[in-house]
Amino acid sequence: MVDTSRIAAPLRQAADAGDVPGVVAAAANADGMMFEAAFGTRDLATGEPMTTDTVVWIASMTKAITAACAMQLVEQDRLSLDDDIAGVLPELGRVQVLDGFDAQGAPRLRAPKRAITLRHLLTHTSGHAYDMWNAGIVRYMQATGTPGITTCRNAALALPLTADPGEKWEYGIGIDFAGKAVEAVSGQTLSQYMRDHIFTPLGMTDTGFKISEAQRRRLAKIHARTAEGLVSTDIEIPQEPEFHMGGGGLYSTAGDYLKFAQMILHGGRLSGARILRPETVAAMSVNAMDRIVCNPMKTAVPAATNDVDFVAGMQWGLSFLINPEPLPTGRSAGSLAWAGLANCYYWIDPKRGVAGVYATQVLPFYDAKAVRGFEGFETAVYAALGG
Repeated sequence: MVDTSRIAAPLRQAADAGDVPGVVAAAANADGMMFEAAFGTRDLATGEPMTTDTVVWIASMTKAITAACAMQLVEQDRLSLDDDIAGVLPELGRVQVLDGFDAQGAPRLRAPKRAITLRHLLTHTSGHAYDMWNAGIVRYMQATGTPGITTCRNAALALPLTADPGEKWEYGIGIDFAGKAVEAVSGQTLSQYMRDHIFTPLGMTDTGFKISEAQRRRLAKIHARTAEGLVSTDIEIPQEPEFHMGGGGLYSTAGDYLKFAQMILHGGRLSGARILRPETVAAMSVNAMDRIVCNPMKTAVPAATNDVDFVAGMQWGLSFLINPEPLPTGRSAGSLAWAGLANCYYWIDPKRGVAGVYATQVLPFYDAKAVRGFEGFETAVYAALGG
């Protein structure tokens, strides 16, 4: 029997110290859920408590779910990892590469050296970038009036590449296009496809792009860390979007997302539901971008994100961050992980048979205090496992 009594300590400490407004976390091992708890408040303005069923914006934790949808269609030969994706999304056959700006500040564009593939989209090697970590894209958006991705307007996707496909890891909007590809070949909206093929089979009843009235009563507010401290905001993803943002539009709970993580941990199956083939999960769980490694993410929009300096050599699968060496928390080499902009984090460790989800709602991303709480939680989970 795993002793989980000490896992709560770093979570309670983070909330009690005011490092985060509130936090909810859950972990599972091979036998099922081993820990779930919540501390602090979900809205500092009202003092409503954080609970284990609190609904949070999981942001880029959406990406792995979108990738799983795409890989289901790869299994069915309805999508290809390595064919020109323009056969499914013609607009990506017309995209150009940003090659600087002229003396008047107008963007200079050129044709890419090669076609974009689904593999490029899922590994962030398509050349697409987020403005948050790319000053050139910030400048391009300002020059052209292109809206930001969280508007969920189709015009937000009309961005040039920042590098030729297959040449560099650049975190960006590629998985939003993967979501568009799922829609194109399935004939369903991404929301409908996820519901039918991921959420319903896994019993993820609290996950979706649209917040129900019942969920709104359990919704955590996103807080901004300011010079005066944490402040509750009204930031929310559009509830009637032009497109469902496969790169970051989902709301969920820690327990719901843990079900998805457990499915990956168990080779594509959970509670009798087969979501992906074991060989598909294996392919998603290894480096999928050859000799390319993840670049440090230097902020271009400090209100949204801090710098994210990766451990050297970090790799990317389809679509997970992979650590090739063990981490000080106890995480095994070859584990899978990623995060959401408002400081939600998860990891999946197939070697040790453990997965965890940690969710708070704080901006900017990679907040030092929130990350310290996550690392304390992860370390305590491994200590409870006996290593």
